[in-house]
Amino acid sequence: MKVWILAVATVVTIGGGALVVAGLDSDGPAQATAAPVVAAAVLPAKPATPTPSAAAPAASSAALDRATRVKNLNAALKAVKGDFAVAVLDRKTGQRYVYRGSVKYDTASIVKVQILTCMLLKAQDAGRAPTAAEMKLARPMIRLSDNNATTSLYQRIGGRTAVTKCNKRLGLTQTVVNSRWGLTRTTAADQVVLLSELVDAKGPLSTSSRKTAFTLMNTVSTAQDWGVPVLTRKGEIFTVKNGWDTRTADGGLWAVNTIGRITAKNGSVDVSVAVLTRRNKNMSAGVTLVEKVAKLTRKHLGY
Repeated sequence: MKVWILAVATVVTIGGGALVVAGLDSDGPAQATAAPVVAAAVLPAKPATPTPSAAAPAASSAALDRATRVKNLNAALKAVKGDFAVAVLDRKTGQRYVYRGSVKYDTASIVKVQILTCMLLKAQDAGRAPTAAEMKLARPMIRLSDNNATTSLYQRIGGRTAVTKCNKRLGLTQTVVNSRWGLTRTTAADQVVLLSELVDAKGPLSTSSRKTAFTLMNTVSTAQDWGVPVLTRKGEIFTVKNGWDTRTADGGLWAVNTIGRITAKNGSVDVSVAVLTRRNKNMSAGVTLVEKVAKLTRKHLGY
């Protein structure tokens, strides 16, 4: 569901450019980490018949359920043909799932979310709201994936040096910024960190900045609301930014990526998802792959 706040132009511009305990990251399929068993200490004044605690069985059952879900998702993803990585961060539980989550891929146009975030932080640091000129570039950059607007804004905020410094502030430890912004290298794990920062009330972004990011990413052009939005169900809202481009280094094959968030009005869902791919034979094949992978995460993780 889109929450339409501002009118959106309909012209489309080419925009190429485990559930596990939080913190786990690996180059291969994610592994389940069992949650600690919770036990209550009881010191009776006199001998008494021990009362079974429900906490330990419940914790063990939850850990087993997570491990089963992770195992099944790993198997499902292993059967998918293609070169991809995926990460899912559930903000309600703090649990993260990663599959090839630390393998670096070209960002293509998903880097535009980083550029937007760094622009918002720069404005905050100056004690002001984004200027009309900055927003005139930010809107088409996110909604239409306009490359010219992106280049202008990227240069305006300080280019590679500024965004690299900004990424450290955001906790992006596996992202390497390129002066040609679309060739920035990142990981699925880093991208869900970025997405989480866009909504973290305790993070560096102010309430106003978080609202701006949400508004733009929730009102992308209809032609570009593929990828993460396929996960939405009735009563849920999405934000998204997609990226797609051909890679000379890959013989002209396509890099196709999607990052975004799914939330429910009743608070039952609060999930960030990033799917990165490369070496797709065409854009359509890439879109099919990212959506298939995204759907598998929801099916098996049950968020």
